[in-house]
Amino acid sequence: MADHVTKAERSRMMAAVHGAHTQPELFVRKRLFAAGYRFRLHPRLPGKPDIVLPAFRTAVFANGCFWHGHLCRRGQRPRTNRDFWNRKIDGNIRRDRESLRALRALGWRCAVIWQCQLERGTERLLRRLGETEVRPVRPRKTTAGSIERTRYRQ
Repeated sequence: MADHVTKAERSRMMAAVHGAHTQPELFVRKRLFAAGYRFRLHPRLPGKPDIVLPAFRTAVFANGCFWHGHLCRRGQRPRTNRDFWNRKIDGNIRRDRESLRALRALGWRCAVIWQCQLERGTERLLRRLGETEVRPVRPRKTTAGSIERTRYRQ
């Protein structure tokens, strides 16, 4: 696939890509929150998972296909500067494997949701969490004016 922008423009575009609050991550977060799950973001755990559900001891990685070397259409590597991109993406894949191994050794369950499979992967995660016997211990209480309501996760 030919690049339709200049080197300077491509460099500027790539520099604008950040590691946190990415489109795949935001999609998964919104779905989890809407389903009633509460989570922590980017905790100090091996591999810095995007989302952690402490009550379920589950770490979630919402991976972009390009940056993490997924074998799909979006994960195709650029044809220019191949040595750089091969080193970069192969290093990311190696780091991802090591992170998952370290988390599992600490007793965490890991879920990797790929950008090209956001809908299906998120649904699979929600099903898996729903099948887990662990539930948060206390319901959360909120007050709205003089009316007190207790919110329960279903």
